[in-house]
Amino acid sequence: QVQLVESGGGLVQPGGSLRLSCAASGSIFDTNTMGWYRQAPGKQRELVATLSTGGTTNYADSVKGRFTISRDNAKNTVYLQMNSLKPEDTAVYYCNAGVRSTSRDRYFRNYWGQGTQVTVSS
Repeated sequence: QVQLVESGGGLVQPGGSLRLSCAASGSIFDTNTMGWYRQAPGKQRELVATLSTGGTTNYADSVKGRFTISRDNAKNTVYLQMNSLKPEDTAVYYCNAGVRSTSRDRYFRNYWGQGTQVTVSS
């Protein structure tokens, strides 16, 4: 079993910064792409940023230049540095990771964290 645990959410004023962390634990042999998604009230979950093991990043247009995704492969942890936050960034942010639990697994299984609330408001 694999667990993803997010931390770092909270209330911040417009223009402020937050750093989210997501640590994967449990039965982990290796991971592939890790990333962040968000879901605002009444809206569908959307991609924020992803980062492959090879270093390829993918950002939503709405966060380019403001958010930065990074990862520590040794710790199976992914981070999201969020700067210049706007009220429209308010959402529950979810961590996502592809994980193989053993070397015998041919495919990576997709896991989600429980989510962390980010609220941008004055």
